[in-house]
Amino acid sequence: MTPTTPDESGNGPGADTDRGISRKTLLRAAVAAGAAVPLLATGTVALARDAGSQGRSLTPTPFCDDGDDPTPDQIEGPYFKPNSPHRTNLVTPGTAGTRLTVSGHVFGRNCVPLPGVLLDFWQADNAGAYDLAGYGFRGHQFTDTTGAFALQTIVPGLYPGRTRHIHVKAQAPGEPALTTQLYFPGEPRNGTDALFDPALLMNVRDAGGGKQATFDFVLDVDGDPGTGGPTDPPTDPPGGSWAPGRPYAAGDRVTHGGAGYRCLQAHTSMPGWEPPHVPALWRRE
Repeated sequence: MTPTTPDESGNGPGADTDRGISRKTLLRAAVAAGAAVPLLATGTVALARDAGSQGRSLTPTPFCDDGDDPTPDQIEGPYFKPNSPHRTNLVTPGTAGTRLTVSGHVFGRNCVPLPGVLLDFWQADNAGAYDLAGYGFRGHQFTDTTGAFALQTIVPGLYPGRTRHIHVKAQAPGEPALTTQLYFPGEPRNGTDALFDPALLMNVRDAGGGKQATFDFVLDVDGDPGTGGPTDPPTDPPGGSWAPGRPYAAGDRVTHGGAGYRCLQAHTSMPGWEPPHVPALWRRE
């Protein structure tokens, strides 16, 4: 199906009736819940990419509606490192750069917010360099029960040949990972960067001495309205040793290195995420 395009107010034909749950309805709920979602001049909710650079209109964020395209993928690049720290704040004391908060929600194709989605972020520092020796400006987190996330970081510096961008992997429990990049509106290099995709522009505004950005991911999965956190009592263990490439559910138990572990967050395992290394995913028993 071809996504429909709303008018500037977000009130296209049947926006709140024919399509059931519209993006505006969802974002209104986010605002009511206290999420930092910017507003357009018309007073309507501004989803990521509603307002573009240099006064031109951009393709809007995909609606949460059956048949619409999910968030586009992009190349991983050479600087991804597995086993990043579990944290929502990448800023440390003395960090140089303009403070930036990136927040939003993760939805499935069917408009259901996705809790427990793994979001792994990495980016360049203020000077445009990636930390290859450690985990500076690298970290992963999980969406909460409303599908929301928030990242505290800085505006990345310019890397040679690229415009400003933030890398991210987004993986719903038991599903393949989406690898993509987020971009900033109004950047001069957006027009010369061969990888730049206007569909991945964040909404960015000034906030005090820093900036606030919003972006909502739409993953190529159908959300489960009954999805929740770890079960209590836990589910029956799958048995056997931990192995990469396997979907684990909250409450599953495995063994690794002679010790037993219980899964805390549903995910698909991968090398580098062995239980001893990721306490956000596994708790030793």
